[in-house]
Amino acid sequence: MEEKKTKTSGRKDAIGVKIQAWRKRKGLTQDALAKKADIPYTTLAKIESGVINNPSLQTMMKIAEGLEASLDDLTKDL
Repeated sequence: MEEKKTKTSGRKDAIGVKIQAWRKRKGLTQDALAKKADIPYTTLAKIESGVINNPSLQTMMKIAEGLEASLDDLTKDL
């Protein structure tokens, strides 16, 4: 059976695309999420743009907490 691909599967910037979608659904700016997650704004911007495509577990946990989401929410279907 062929695996169903999502919009983000296989993309180098997939995690950033997913975080950005969650952030927009929550009505947050990059600056607001960075502050809630206690991470530098530039780090979040680099993740969303794909410059950083493999953020640390600690950073991902902070972003998930800032989005009131789970790590699974942010990483499933990648």
